[in-house]
Amino acid sequence: MQVIETALIVPVPEAEEVVGPYRARFDQAARWGVPAHVTALYPFVPPNDITPDVLDAVRETVAATARFAVEFTEVRWFGEQVVWLAPTPDQPFRALTEALWARFPDQPPYGGAFEDVVPHLTVGHDVATIDLQDAAHAVAARLPLRAEPREVWLMVGAPEPDSWHTAARFAFGDG
Repeated sequence: MQVIETALIVPVPEAEEVVGPYRARFDQAARWGVPAHVTALYPFVPPNDITPDVLDAVRETVAATARFAVEFTEVRWFGEQVVWLAPTPDQPFRALTEALWARFPDQPPYGGAFEDVVPHLTVGHDVATIDLQDAAHAVAARLPLRAEPREVWLMVGAPEPDSWHTAARFAFGDG
């Protein structure tokens, strides 16, 4: 039996044309149905614990974040296993993650695995380094990417193809 999880993500549809082909090959989340995004909070609360009060708390927290523009201007790496795009500025993403974590203190980002939670848009991971290097060069040639995130999505799914779906959407504030 597959474990069903939840995540709060900031979708970046403007990136799909550039990173989509590489994510489809090198990012398992893309095969699961998760679009190009910057993670706001993962893992989020278990699906059975998502109540109207939880949804209201997410809505309020996201609405308190003013809409913002962002550019993805460079490709970066976590070790040699993960290639990603760096958002500039990254502060709105950091502030959003911090605010959501403050509202849901039992849900630390990435389960508390990282001391510094770095906002990023994953291009690929955990495949041959040469494949990731090729993807990194191809994507870098098409930067900068500009985006204007408008909402956070609550996604639900399991680690299997096409299982993730959007359960709710929360708009950023007009700021």
